[in-house]
Amino acid sequence: MRTIDLRGRELSPADMLAAVPRATQARAEALDTATRLVDDVRELGETALRDQAERFDRVSGHDIRVPADHLAQALESLAPEVRAALEEAIRRVRLASAAQVPAERTTQIGDGARIVQRWQPVHRVGVYIPGGKAVYPSSVVMNVVPAQVAGVTQIALASPPQADQDGRIHPTILAAAALLGISEVYAMGGAGAIGAFAWGVPAVGLDPVDVVSGPGNNYVASAKRAVAGVVGTDSEAGATEILVVADASADARLVAADLVSQAEHDEQASAVLVTDSAELATAVATEIERQAAATRHSARVAAALSGPQSAIVLVDGREMATAFSNAYAPEHLELHLHDAEAAASAFTNAGAIFVGDQTPVSLGDYMAGSNHVLPTGGQARYAPGLGSYTFLRPQQVISYDRDALAAVRDGVVALANSEVLPAHGEAIEARFTA
Repeated sequence: MRTIDLRGRELSPADMLAAVPRATQARAEALDTATRLVDDVRELGETALRDQAERFDRVSGHDIRVPADHLAQALESLAPEVRAALEEAIRRVRLASAAQVPAERTTQIGDGARIVQRWQPVHRVGVYIPGGKAVYPSSVVMNVVPAQVAGVTQIALASPPQADQDGRIHPTILAAAALLGISEVYAMGGAGAIGAFAWGVPAVGLDPVDVVSGPGNNYVASAKRAVAGVVGTDSEAGATEILVVADASADARLVAADLVSQAEHDEQASAVLVTDSAELATAVATEIERQAAATRHSARVAAALSGPQSAIVLVDGREMATAFSNAYAPEHLELHLHDAEAAASAFTNAGAIFVGDQTPVSLGDYMAGSNHVLPTGGQARYAPGLGSYTFLRPQQVISYDRDALAAVRDGVVALANSEVLPAHGEAIEARFTA
């Protein structure tokens, strides 16, 4: 990993943003490619999906709409220990997601005048589950459960067809879908799948959805940008990111393990350590070299850690570490600090914050109860992670009786006339004239 030394420098907010390690060129290229793939699906439908499956997944002649018996077979063959773990993850995520659904509230503006604030679920959702370098039944849980808790009545799921599964979606993903009662499943992947959800593909029975959610690589994240305005999307959850803020009290072995754990997702994954301890930085670099060489996906990890998106960042102290983290706005933030609980409130920009060395990101990936579909690329400065609220629309229901309307009659007319919109005022007056 390269080292970025910020010590001894006075950095403005713009300087801090410029110092953040990002693979900006890769993201720009991904947007161009994803837009083309989405447009192809919009124009050519099933033909484009099959062309893309052959090109990217090395699959042809497969069932795009997954038959019901494939789901049943997958659930029946699911290993008992995996089923038990999924059921527990579902229970935990369901509990946390329920806390994200606001209760209906009524505000009494005056006598006979009230506004009801209510949150309505969207009708139809498309969830995307990656299936390239790894298998993600956990992402099925993270996407489907919040939508179900929100009250969504139609949930369609897509995941890439697998060449080593005779063109079927990986059976563990199918089993997780079946466990959650999802029967509308499509074997389609990447940016094309996002386009298919947005525009629909009548030839395979796929109707357009209202909201698309789910993680993926940079192409999937960029495809969401390409369909924004056609459908709602969650945050652009692209290639994974982890930023660890650590002080001299941190255990270098654990810090390195957590950086390596996220680097194994993808060659484009970002792993960043921010510390004011040069000694810890050296120890972590040594541990990373040892652990990365020993892990199963060592080549992938090495590519991610040596890329421009990964670095060890040396800072002068806690204040600079906090400012850097908030500028980076990581998907996952870990705090390996002697006072991590007390310090957490200062770290405002992150998809999820993991406090203390016994709360690794891996826990959040599976069993913490929190959601692992989180904003990447700095979007945590303004966008939340996935939750039940992703699938809810706040609505205002306004109710005034005649006396309540009369109380504001003159005010509405005065404002309407001031805006040179007299018909607005006339609509009020019509209720008080014969």
